[in-house]
Amino acid sequence: MITLSPPAKINWSLYVLGKRDDGYHNIISLMQCVDLHDTITLQPSAAIELHTDMKIPAEQNLVFKAALALREAVGTTLGARIHLKKDIPSGAGLGGGSSDAAYALIGLNRLWGLELETDTLRRIGASLGSDVPFFFDSPAALAQGRGEMLFPEHISRSLKLLLIKPEASIPTAWAYKVLADLRGPESTVSYLTNTEEKLNNIKLIVEVLNNGPLSLLRSLLHNDFERVVIEKHPVIGEIKERLLAAGASAALLSGSGSAVFGLFEDKASADQASHLFLPFWNRVVSTL
Repeated sequence: MITLSPPAKINWSLYVLGKRDDGYHNIISLMQCVDLHDTITLQPSAAIELHTDMKIPAEQNLVFKAALALREAVGTTLGARIHLKKDIPSGAGLGGGSSDAAYALIGLNRLWGLELETDTLRRIGASLGSDVPFFFDSPAALAQGRGEMLFPEHISRSLKLLLIKPEASIPTAWAYKVLADLRGPESTVSYLTNTEEKLNNIKLIVEVLNNGPLSLLRSLLHNDFERVVIEKHPVIGEIKERLLAAGASAALLSGSGSAVFGLFEDKASADQASHLFLPFWNRVVSTL
């Protein structure tokens, strides 16, 4: 039996650029894993079986899709009994589904003795979702393209975050569509021309994450989805403001939401603030 722990991620910064010919959007994002994780166990079986507490059909789960995609890619009929225990909330922008898919590919590669290179697994993962390739790389990376172009970043400090997720879940496709409709087609050129400025801003974020002071991050962190998501779900904006009022050095929507993270100077401060958000799902986590 193989047991793996797919981690969640947060986005320190997320810029959505123009729409691509393949229907996806180009992005620029600084992502980092945190020590909140799901658990996947894999055992040999005649067929592909997925057992999970998620309330969606197995065929719609990215882990099941990953197993089918890998089996098709290598032309095997091998199966696996896969158990997925969820601790990363769905629809939160924390990358749980993408991480699960990546780690399913890693685990099945071992279980089936395929000995595929990571680059091959990453390409298969990219066909399942834009965030999947990130989870094959280092704990922190700059993502470009639709998320498949990854440049590892070194963040030396383990930082303390308080994650808050309201009841609402945000479909990623909905967030991209609303953002695109809001901008209109004429905005594509302007968003592509200031790429260098966005990359420089991310360099500053990495510098501050490594060397401080963390208070500088409040003006540096950015997520293009915040505006449309908060307009639809004002509680998300309220959570962000409450995190800042509770002493967070900075706070930001992660991915397309609905989770918001607050960055705290130490674990004690994050733990203390967590009691103010008891109606909501919340976790104090550390960056990896």
